Amino acid sequence: MTRPFLRLIGALLIIDALFLGPYWVLTGNAAASWIALEASLAVGVFALLPRARWSTAIAGLVAVLTVALSLLVFADEAARQILGRPLNLYLDVRLSGAVVNLLEGALGGLTAALIFLGGLVGAALVIWLLTTLLSPIDIQKGRRPRKIAGLVLVAFASLGIVGVGFPAHSSRTSMPGIWVARDQVRHFVRMLGERDRFETEMEAAPASYSERPGLLAALEGRDVILAFLESYGVSALDDPRYSSVVLPGLQRLHERVTRAGLHIATGTLVAPSQGGQSWLGHMTVLSGLWVDNQLRYDVLLASGRETLIDDFRRAGHRTVTLMPATTMAWPEGERFGYDQIFAFDDMNYGGPPLNWVTMPDQFTWSFLEEHVRRSGDPRALFAEVGLISSHAPWTPILPVLEDWEAIGDGSVFARFENTGESPAELWQDYDRVREQYALSLGYALEVMGAYAERYVDDRTLLIVLGDHQPAPLITGEDVSRAVPVHVISGDETLVRPFVDWGFKPGVLPDPGVPSRGMDAFRSWFVGAFSVPETEESRRSTAAGS
Repeated sequence: MTRPFLRLIGALLIIDALFLGPYWVLTGNAAASWIALEASLAVGVFALLPRARWSTAIAGLVAVLTVALSLLVFADEAARQILGRPLNLYLDVRLSGAVVNLLEGALGGLTAALIFLGGLVGAALVIWLLTTLLSPIDIQKGRRPRKIAGLVLVAFASLGIVGVGFPAHSSRTSMPGIWVARDQVRHFVRMLGERDRFETEMEAAPASYSERPGLLAALEGRDVILAFLESYGVSALDDPRYSSVVLPGLQRLHERVTRAGLHIATGTLVAPSQGGQSWLGHMTVLSGLWVDNQLRYDVLLASGRETLIDDFRRAGHRTVTLMPATTMAWPEGERFGYDQIFAFDDMNYGGPPLNWVTMPDQFTWSFLEEHVRRSGDPRALFAEVGLISSHAPWTPILPVLEDWEAIGDGSVFARFENTGESPAELWQDYDRVREQYALSLGYALEVMGAYAERYVDDRTLLIVLGDHQPAPLITGEDVSRAVPVHVISGDETLVRPFVDWGFKPGVLPDPGVPSRGMDAFRSWFVGAFSVPETEESRRSTAAGS
């Protein structure tokens, strides 16, 4: 009699840990829920089944489904902690490659491979153990108590699933497996109509500004640099854990640009993502459409619609992008139609990688100046730049080098290889992770300020904005997705339109001005820096759309 009850208890504990463990581990909160109702239901049902080949086969199937569903529960909780949203398998299965790349960059290829192999072995062992524990066994004595226990477990689980229970029952139980399966069905159904919804939005927005007179005429002969600063959200300004580092850095930025005779204003925009998927924010800014998931991104790419890149090219600018984190083929870049694309392999970086970060921001800024702006091309420049030093795992933190002329191919950064804590060491302590996040932003802003002081003039408009807020692990739950936007120029007339739009002179945004979405930027920007439209030109633009 003891043996079958020990098997039931073992199966209960394993299934319970599989479904609730992801929440306990990823949030550090083991007090919220103690019992997964799926565990009670599965174990209760198998306690009632007779021993037979078919019941053993079902036990194996349930074990496989349990492990698979627990992986979904883990992925869902990870998505909530990293991206600030639930898992959507319909879209997120395509992100698996990006996750692998991040692990390889942060932990090394061998470590990432060992983790993957260990996961496969562990899953196989759990499936075997669960199959063994759930499979009914022949017993002569104790059959009735076992069935009673099974009925109690099934009744307990059923009451919770249908929403009937006493207070302790309701507060300490959950059904994460059922919830995540239900949510994936809902996501799938919703995504079936997402393409049509987005195509309707595209039809309602201008497809092109090609007929607009004086397109971006106010920027004729001016270099425009649109730089996305990784994981730079308003939490860096509002959260005391980070503002104690970031606000003094912004003050130094203000002093630098003022000393250089430059003008600066700051506002905010709301990003479509949090914690990752930077390309959604890039596409939203460039296209003027709200691109908050991969399906919308793919549909927009395939549509052939024009973007801010086309606007600048029509205005006579040379269009270039610097993407130092892009280490593989990037066909999307070709679709955007840049005149030149500088990905990792094109930047000839001679220094060491810094965990996930392929090259420090100071090298990227230096490359922009030395190899792009001084290329000899007489056309004004529009450059989109991805800055990645403030990307997780936020180690090591580099100093800003005073001698920009010595940066060259980046080999000067070799001395910083293997400095600081390793990601594996750092991420054992989330408080230390948060400290490093603030320091990485401090570095990124310091480098940006040093570049602006040295290279921005009255023929340059520098726009630096966050690509998204960092993960909820850093910001906390349910925070704004707004990101700061700094505009700097030696010509006050290039900054003034931003002030008229609600930006505030200086390095801090006006808290009383609501944040617009990133999708508002393109249409406003084109309107602010083009010749004012007449009624006839408006009709012509509308007809062209």
